[in-house]
Amino acid sequence: MTFDRQGILWDAISGKTPPSPAAELMAWTFRAVDPDAGTLEVGFALDERFTNPVGSIQGGFVAAMLDDTLGPALVATLEPNQFAPTVSLTVQYLAPALPGEFVGYGRVVKKGREIAFLEGYLVDAGGTTVATASATSVIRILR
Repeated sequence: MTFDRQGILWDAISGKTPPSPAAELMAWTFRAVDPDAGTLEVGFALDERFTNPVGSIQGGFVAAMLDDTLGPALVATLEPNQFAPTVSLTVQYLAPALPGEFVGYGRVVKKGREIAFLEGYLVDAGGTTVATASATSVIRILR
């Protein structure tokens, strides 16, 4: 798949550069993007190495999957020299996330010159929404 856009997200999607180490650890895969709508769909695959003592994916990894969904949804809308670190992430855990495959859906709710508001959700392979999240990111120039 080729895109005429430039920047770190587009380089990772096109295979010019690998995803971040954290994204690679969670087997982040690109599924769909609509930069004009500010939406993104990505996949993840987490196994038993990511579980808590009762066998569910530990909540921090669920939050990380959501962060690696919401952030790229915003980055897809930015200029090549911009990046947007998350400054606030709120996660609502709705169901146990068991080892397996997940799909993250993220969208930009509102984007200003310096601040953006995001939301999204994470679905397991059976179609159950395991968590939702909202986030605030600050838009910065890469140096």
